[in-house]
Amino acid sequence: MSDLKRTLGEAVEAAFAAEGVPAELARVTASDRPDLADFQSNGALAAAKRLGRNPREIATAVAGRLKDDARLSSVEIAGPGFLNLKVADTALAARADQIAADPRAGAEAAAAPRRVLVDYGGPNVAKPMHVGHLRASIIGESVKRLYRFRGDEVVGDAHFGDWGYQMGLLIGAVCDENPDIAALVGTLNDKDAPIPAAFERVTLADLDRLYPMASARGKEDPTYRDRARKLTADLQAHHPGCYVLWRQFRAVTQVALARDFHALGVDFDWWKGESDVDHLIPEMIADLDAKGLLVDDQGARIVRVAREGDKRELPPLLVVSSEGSAMYGTTDLATILDRKRAFDPHLVIYCVDQRQADHFEIVFRAAYLAGYAAEGQLEHIGFGTMNGTDGKPFKTREGGVLKLADLIETTRAKARERLREAGLGEDLPPEEFEDIAGKVAVAALKFADLSNFRGTSYVFDLDRFTSFEGKTGPYLLYQAVRVKSLLRRALAEGAEPGPVAVTEAAERDLVLTLDAFDGALAEAYDKKAPNALAEHAYRLSQAFSKFYAACPIMSAEPELRASRLTLAGAALRQLELALDLLGVATPERM
Repeated sequence: MSDLKRTLGEAVEAAFAAEGVPAELARVTASDRPDLADFQSNGALAAAKRLGRNPREIATAVAGRLKDDARLSSVEIAGPGFLNLKVADTALAARADQIAADPRAGAEAAAAPRRVLVDYGGPNVAKPMHVGHLRASIIGESVKRLYRFRGDEVVGDAHFGDWGYQMGLLIGAVCDENPDIAALVGTLNDKDAPIPAAFERVTLADLDRLYPMASARGKEDPTYRDRARKLTADLQAHHPGCYVLWRQFRAVTQVALARDFHALGVDFDWWKGESDVDHLIPEMIADLDAKGLLVDDQGARIVRVAREGDKRELPPLLVVSSEGSAMYGTTDLATILDRKRAFDPHLVIYCVDQRQADHFEIVFRAAYLAGYAAEGQLEHIGFGTMNGTDGKPFKTREGGVLKLADLIETTRAKARERLREAGLGEDLPPEEFEDIAGKVAVAALKFADLSNFRGTSYVFDLDRFTSFEGKTGPYLLYQAVRVKSLLRRALAEGAEPGPVAVTEAAERDLVLTLDAFDGALAEAYDKKAPNALAEHAYRLSQAFSKFYAACPIMSAEPELRASRLTLAGAALRQLELALDLLGVATPERM
């Protein structure tokens, strides 16, 4: 079931081909003058340049071949040879009936489903998530849902940072502050032993407090830094005391991570971390060595990834440090190998900060050299920063990094305030009001992010993004709830939907917007950019709002009322589906 743009495009291509014009020139797009036409084709101008013919003559001939197409009410030529196409009301009505009857609301599946793994979230063990994790979580979750909806087999992996230098820093800092813990670390002899009570006293708040101090000291004090590196190597060698203390770090962190991710409507199929590939590293290092890829360099072991023709020099991948420990890139390379064996993906998408672009280019090149992935199979989709109203990366009033849990609660508090200001939810039970406030908060956070192209930075304005007016998540929720209220009333009054008849301009606009859903999905899928889907959801909400204002529904005569109820139901299904793909849940009422 193709959309109108595609089916009309095929007809226009056939008409151009019959005139000797290459089909690829006959592209049909939505009209940039919707007051004049629904679709347009500028193919005659491109064809004229290539074939040395008059563009208006080509357009006239093509128009003659299209004039009897029952799907078109008019085919007009404008300017030097633009083709303006207006869809017949009957064709619009038929398309609306198709969309209303389709569980996928007019969306097609991918032609060739693939196995896709999406790496997103990327929280670090022993640290609460902060606003810097927000974009990775929101964008990655939407990409995962989008690819799954299009028919791919998709796995989402959180990929914890739990095995590097920061662990050595924290083990040392915790031992320095707690002599009893230091003594136990030195005496434990079983890495799988139950976590001692002394270790269980270490909380995430402790780790959050100690890490900045330890990190700063490690930069200033070579002796302290060297000890942290030695402790990192001990951990990676499964030294019992270090390993059991690390297990406590991981346990207390995962509770907080699960809470914050759940509050955002984010979930993972794999909750794996760097530590999960530790057992593969010796084997991988031996394999890299056997393939002649490992090079000794000042006591460390590296893989050179620079290529002839590079415009700038990329440093090598550091595989083994001079202290003998695995590095960040080592575990990333081993993770690629692990994923190949466990899932054998056709594509791996890394949804990580754009500032990590060079790191991933280095790791990907090493993976291609080692044969762990085919060229192009690994893709980093970077994103910009979320900035405050001052245009700088989002901070607390004190200048510190804002914790994600605090941002979520602040947004939820603002959502409650907005609901009360609008007189919404006042008569609902407190539990339901809180549930609605939570959904409004998540909609505000996610739509504010996803309505921008992921590669750009944006300014987070809490007052604007929680408004029920304008291009915001709460506005979209309000439109969905409005349709639900209408359909509940219709059901209570025994009014049923029926075949669509398009008679008003607002109905035309709504059907054409519904028809554009598959195109928006395809763009979001191909570009790995959910903003195309967010834009469609907003346009659909606007189109429904205009339709609702211009076309009475419940007071209309029965056949017209049935038609408009069908349009309302189709708009709701498509809007809720689009929002779900963005990771936004809609309440039943407000």
